[in-house]
Amino acid sequence: MGTQWLIFAAASGACASLNGVFAKLTTTDLTTSWASGVSHALGFGASNAVEATVRAAFFALNLLFNAVMWALFTRALTLATSTVRVSIINTSANFVLTAVLGWLVFAETLPGLWWLGASLLVAGSVIIGSREEAQAKGRVGAGGGGEAGEPLSETYGEEEEDVADLGELFKDEMGESEDVDEGGRGSDEFKGRMGE
Repeated sequence: MGTQWLIFAAASGACASLNGVFAKLTTTDLTTSWASGVSHALGFGASNAVEATVRAAFFALNLLFNAVMWALFTRALTLATSTVRVSIINTSANFVLTAVLGWLVFAETLPGLWWLGASLLVAGSVIIGSREEAQAKGRVGAGGGGEAGEPLSETYGEEEEDVADLGELFKDEMGESEDVDEGGRGSDEFKGRMGE
């Protein structure tokens, strides 16, 4: 199970970029020229029905790749030891493949400034991820619920619950004085302050 998450994370990033390509193809003029070519190749001449069908197919592919992307991303999160690592791989794969597909499909060229910005985003994610992982290792070593390297889905149990104990909050409000009886009910003085 060691690096299996990496494949899922990269594949989810690839699906995210394909999702974007199909979303753009649903609305762009490039689709009109492609649909016209398909229509003439099939002998229909200029046909709005063919264009609508091609656009509908691109929209369906957009929805499909979006669903697949989320399924792969979720699977990567359950297999990985770090959600930050999954996000970094997903984002990096998405950036790179989006740039390549933009160039191949739409003849877009990206300036060096775009590449610099994308690199800084990825580098920032790596730096933040490294810091968070170092902090998480400190918590795990101090009995934070799980062994280092253990998938996140197996790390956190019910003992890690972040729900406030209302009884403790009530006692804290009361100052843990003798004004609280065994049933947790406060004195008349406290009830008066609370408007009861």
